[in-house]
Amino acid sequence: MPDQEEPGERRAADDAQRRRRRAQFLRELNEARALRERVQPRRARAARMRQAMRMRTFRW
Repeated sequence: MPDQEEPGERRAADDAQRRRRRAQFLRELNEARALRERVQPRRARAARMRQAMRMRTFRW
C-alpha cells in the first residue's frame, strides 16, 4: 500500500509541512505589523517605545 510509509519519513514530511506553515504565518504576521505601522504610525511608535522600555528594564 502506498500510505504505508516509514515512521521517520512521515515525521520528516510532517515537520517540513509544519515549518512551511510556520514560515507562512510569520511572513503574514510581519506583513500585518508593517501595515498596522503604516496605517497607525503614532500607535505603532507608542508600542515600540513600550517594548523598548520593557527591554531596558528586563533583568538578565
